[in-house]
Amino acid sequence: MAKRSLYQRLRSTAQVRLALFVLGVLLILISPIVGVLPGPGFLILFPLGLMLCLQNSAWAKRVYVRFKWRHPRYAAWTDRVMRRTSAARRRAREAVIAADGEALEKPPR
Repeated sequence: MAKRSLYQRLRSTAQVRLALFVLGVLLILISPIVGVLPGPGFLILFPLGLMLCLQNSAWAKRVYVRFKWRHPRYAAWTDRVMRRTSAARRRAREAVIAADGEALEKPPR
């Protein structure tokens, strides 16, 4: 059996998960303030905070899933920014389906 990483072992306690969730919320709240400064601060802090919130809170996951369902365009953007593997698989699957659909629409010569 593989050993769990230090981060995974620390996240197993409720206090650490709460602290990581609070840190994520703080990063999300600070990101617009940092966004007015020169540099890519907002683009780094917001996805990082969102990632911490989603990893450590079931409530945040439910809200995010509802958001993705209601706003698929924005959800695709956030998935891409967060580099979610599920989003990459979904895009690859949609590309294959689109390619198959185009192949079926073209008449044979």
